[in-house]
Amino acid sequence: MIKNNFNKYSLSAELLKAISLLEFISPTEVQKQVIPAVLEHKDVIVKSQTGSGKTAAFAIPICELVDWEQNQPQVLVLTPTRELAAQVREDIFHIGRFKRLKVAAIYGKYPFHVQEKELKQKTHVVVGTPGRLIDHIERGTLDTSSINYLVIDEADEMLNMGFIEQIESIITSLPQEWVTILLSATMPNDINVLCSKIMKDPIRIEIEEENSVADRIVQERYQVDQNDKMQLLRDLTIVENPDSCMIFCNTKQTVDEVYAELVKLTYSCEKLHGGMEQRERLRVMNDFKLGFFRYLCATDVAARGLDIEDITLVINYDIPHDRESYVHRIGRTGRVNKLGKAITLVRKNEDKFLQDIHDYIGKEILLKGRPGEETVHQSKQGFMAKLNTLSEIKATKGAQLSTEIMKIHINAGKKTKMRPVDIVGTLCSIQGITAADIGIINILDVSTFVEILNNKGESVLRELQDTPIKGRLRKVSKADR
Repeated sequence: MIKNNFNKYSLSAELLKAISLLEFISPTEVQKQVIPAVLEHKDVIVKSQTGSGKTAAFAIPICELVDWEQNQPQVLVLTPTRELAAQVREDIFHIGRFKRLKVAAIYGKYPFHVQEKELKQKTHVVVGTPGRLIDHIERGTLDTSSINYLVIDEADEMLNMGFIEQIESIITSLPQEWVTILLSATMPNDINVLCSKIMKDPIRIEIEEENSVADRIVQERYQVDQNDKMQLLRDLTIVENPDSCMIFCNTKQTVDEVYAELVKLTYSCEKLHGGMEQRERLRVMNDFKLGFFRYLCATDVAARGLDIEDITLVINYDIPHDRESYVHRIGRTGRVNKLGKAITLVRKNEDKFLQDIHDYIGKEILLKGRPGEETVHQSKQGFMAKLNTLSEIKATKGAQLSTEIMKIHINAGKKTKMRPVDIVGTLCSIQGITAADIGIINILDVSTFVEILNNKGESVLRELQDTPIKGRLRKVSKADR
């Protein structure tokens, strides 16, 4: 196992193994302070900027503390957006992979009955948006009676989106004792009021970044007329020629318009906004993380908390009307001690928004003159060469975790009364297989998926061709990931 500096926290071997394979070598500053506090069951208020490692800071101790044997959810994580819920669910799943933790993501615009079926199975952690979580609680499909840990992520964004009352409603369904972890980039008064209501002697952790956003990200602005914005965007992308770029717009309509123009210009691009189907939104985010396309045109739905590596350029096609949104947008580049660049297009009548941002970040964004025709022309050959070259596909975040795990598919499920105990009993009857080699079991109506750990997948798959499960031979095959 790779040695890392997480050994000092008395974490289980399963957790340390996952942390090593995820290539977490040294705890970030926020992790150094949050992990021991949560392990001691303390309420924690964390003020820390985006990209500081906040998710792992609470996910690592929570995964350590969860009791695998218990069937009801023990952890509830609230997030402001569906995309963030999906990402946090993935992060917790990877960290808890070898502890076999089941993590469910619950959010709107996704079939309720599918989520209901998932929650009926053993689930340790539930990550979700407030509205859909309330729906499940009120309909009795989410049991919160055993919740020991409540995480409120991106609390200031929850406030901005009007979720505070819903959060308070969710809290009324919890048992009398639980640990609360609240994370926020800023601490407006309403957040402090909420903390005083639900927390007991919380530890306050405020992380001052060694390298602030201003230090990590080159920030520039261009004065532009509305009817010239698209041409300037095209010129800037040719001159900058980024490997990976996010273009932020203020409305869904503008995203659609800019995306349509970039498609005409044969840019490798996709779009993302709240008017799209949820499955499509998640597909776009995942494909962008993997590097299937270079340019993502998006509204602020993609600005908060999302962890995408190696974005070299952020362009604010529209200047945000909220100064905090500016910081979150440009924070998609320059992640954790990497350098990045952010460009903002400003119209003459938008000076008040610009001044508000200047006051907030404590400096003036450098005004640049637009690139000349000769500069654009000289840059075009390199731009076209990159445009016509396929991007290098990146490994998924949990790729290393999966190298010794095989997921198998069994052609039987709930309709044939298949139970986890039937699966475990059969697998443990195979020579050399113990419960420690069996990962997450997911039983659907007519199918069952089982993760086999420790490089024992091939031998299990071979043995199950001739081994009855629940009294009958079943069709068993390697599952598509």
